[in-house]
Amino acid sequence: MKHCAGQIKYLVAIKELADSEENVRCVSISRHLGVSRPSVSKMLRCLANCGYVQEDFCNSVVLTPEGKRVVDEIFACFNEVYTFFHNFLKLPHDEAHAQAITFITDFPQDTCERLKSIVKKTIKKKHS
Repeated sequence: MKHCAGQIKYLVAIKELADSEENVRCVSISRHLGVSRPSVSKMLRCLANCGYVQEDFCNSVVLTPEGKRVVDEIFACFNEVYTFFHNFLKLPHDEAHAQAITFITDFPQDTCERLKSIVKKTIKKKHS
């Protein structure tokens, strides 16, 4: 997965907002990430150019099938990384969520995959 940290943060925000809201709008992304609306527009243009969001994102931001695939790829590691921070390190939900986002955006993909593998093995051992 060759995406910059900003792209990953925005794609995660779009997915999280889409899961909790009917329409994802630029203003809701702006609030969710704590960034300016012009920054959101600039990144959405980038994501549209990559084919991850539909071109007409002014009224509602919608992931394309490719965007959904990329988000699924991101969340394949996110869930285990979040589990590590929340269940293993006992961080509160919000802090574990923020740390997991930072981890999957700042660390190499192979490091995320290694942590994912360790978390899965540990959980499997606990349930055996």
